[in-house]
Amino acid sequence: MNAEQPVDDVRTPRAQHGSSPQHLLATLLGEYLDSAAADLPSGAVIAMLREFGVTEPSARAALSRLVKRGLIAIRGDTRPPVYHLTPAAIARHRSRMRHFLDFGAQPPPWTGDWVQVSFSLPSCGQAARHTLRRALTAHGFVRLYDSVWITPGSHAAPVRAELAALLHPVEGARWSVLHVRFDEEAGPHGPAAAYDLTGLAAGYAAFVARFAPLRVAARRGTVDPATALVARTSAMDSWRRFADTDPDLPTHLLPTPWPRQQARETFLDIHAGLGALAQARLVEVTTPHWPDAAGWITHFHAARPEPTGGSRGALRRTG
Repeated sequence: MNAEQPVDDVRTPRAQHGSSPQHLLATLLGEYLDSAAADLPSGAVIAMLREFGVTEPSARAALSRLVKRGLIAIRGDTRPPVYHLTPAAIARHRSRMRHFLDFGAQPPPWTGDWVQVSFSLPSCGQAARHTLRRALTAHGFVRLYDSVWITPGSHAAPVRAELAALLHPVEGARWSVLHVRFDEEAGPHGPAAAYDLTGLAAGYAAFVARFAPLRVAARRGTVDPATALVARTSAMDSWRRFADTDPDLPTHLLPTPWPRQQARETFLDIHAGLGALAQARLVEVTTPHWPDAAGWITHFHAARPEPTGGSRGALRRTG
């Protein structure tokens, strides 16, 4: 991928339960590396992933897959190979990190607007139906009724383009994109009923319970660097799923009490408290393979979602 590739063309790995090596590597690069100028030796990547129990063959396979996805590129033709993040991937990482770290900070402004998608497909269009449902889910829509999907807000252009691309080739397909308001938003037949808010609340509560001991240890300063790297990455991996799946409904549509704020505070304490330790551990394990590691490895700070540390990091330059 060349440096002019648009950010939206970078194909990041799909989120999944139990991070795959390629998803784990994408997370690590997004959190701790922020310059396309950094030469990243393959040995350093193998050492990073070894901290998480990933074998060398699996680490090399992850590198290969991220190259194919345009997230990283090979620098020159040296052996062993040297990699670098692409500028488009860095822009994508920064945007995603801001999303993860800002999520849940403030209630969203609410106008009462929803986007609704309705569609009708012929009986022979089952494959198209499954593809469409996956696409609508990726755009943040949820099924209100069988062929009626909704999402809060008023931004309809992306889903309108997606529907046209998917359904124009399907003979007999019909669809509509509407801007709607509900007379009874919070009622049993309103949009809130389309969401599994009980399950989401349980997920937040489980997150708090799982990471409470780590939060206490981070506050006390009793976490060693090796543990900090793995634990901080695990907390981010869990939190980003909420940021990607929580519809961020207005307060009046949520059950009370709503545990997201407690989960967010737990995450922020861990993310901020363990950042420098995790960075130090990465520098330690990669330096034997990458002598310049200390100058490039950085980390994001939850209170101010820009990279800190790493003297050569792009956002750290001054003057």
